[in-house]
Amino acid sequence: MSHWDRPNPHIIPLRVTAKAIDRLGHVNNAAYLHWLEDAAWSHTAALNLDWPLHQALNRTFVAHRTELDYLAPGFEGDVLEIGTWVAANDGRLTLEREYQIYRPSDATTLLRAKTRWVCVELTTGKPRRMPKEFVDGYVVTEKTE
Repeated sequence: MSHWDRPNPHIIPLRVTAKAIDRLGHVNNAAYLHWLEDAAWSHTAALNLDWPLHQALNRTFVAHRTELDYLAPGFEGDVLEIGTWVAANDGRLTLEREYQIYRPSDATTLLRAKTRWVCVELTTGKPRRMPKEFVDGYVVTEKTE
């Protein structure tokens, strides 16, 4: 059985550097947010929906709400895997992306997170309906039971 919450995650590997460590000696909470954004853009590029397409369509997504559940600490030198999926896409204005950060060395999930994204027009920053490319490209990965 897979340790991932959903099948076929888009995975980016990461080694925790000293820059990510806080005064308590573990990964700072803000570092996780940066890693989630990196994973989201990596997945977006893998879906052939990278930044030049966003610019050509005059549309992109901005974060509306992010929930992070910190489950275990990460430490300098840890090798992590960040998995992400599209968990919901209403085909109009919003999509949700879920994330899971996993440490293979001890089979531990360090974090689960979810971001609700809103489609906006690049030139105005105002919410706008998703173009067909986003509706068709950001396909939801169903959860397995």
